[in-house]
Amino acid sequence: KPLSTSRESSSIPKGGTAFTWQYPSPQMFFNALARKGKADGVDEDDMENVVFFHNGMNEVTWNHVRRWELLHASECNAPKLARFRGRPHELSPLARLRSWFSGDLPFDRHDWYVDRCGQEVRYVIDFYFDEEKAGSMEAFEVVARPALDSV
Repeated sequence: KPLSTSRESSSIPKGGTAFTWQYPSPQMFFNALARKGKADGVDEDDMENVVFFHNGMNEVTWNHVRRWELLHASECNAPKLARFRGRPHELSPLARLRSWFSGDLPFDRHDWYVDRCGQEVRYVIDFYFDEEKAGSMEAFEVVARPALDSV
């Protein structure tokens, strides 16, 4: 059966526009995994669930970023996500420190660049997965904070 090409809108405002970010369709997500050499062992039948959890994690991440941005609400009450960059092979300093004490390593890292009414602010996000809670959103832990060079 072919994968869906239907995309969903996020709640995350897109910098430079009056719109929100669009999530990838299951077909787009699968194609991206294949392009990056990460599709080995991925069952196409699971892509709907993979995309569901991906989208949910991004919504949680944006909520974390918004909480940080509330500290700057007097300067800007409508921050937007301008762009993002995946950095899965680079440990953040916090992730490295955490791994020394707990052994836990994030399965992914992103840098999100937020447009704070004309000022670009970088956030570092580490994504962790708890196998014991697999199958639920509680399996994912999002650790988001402003980058030291943006404080």
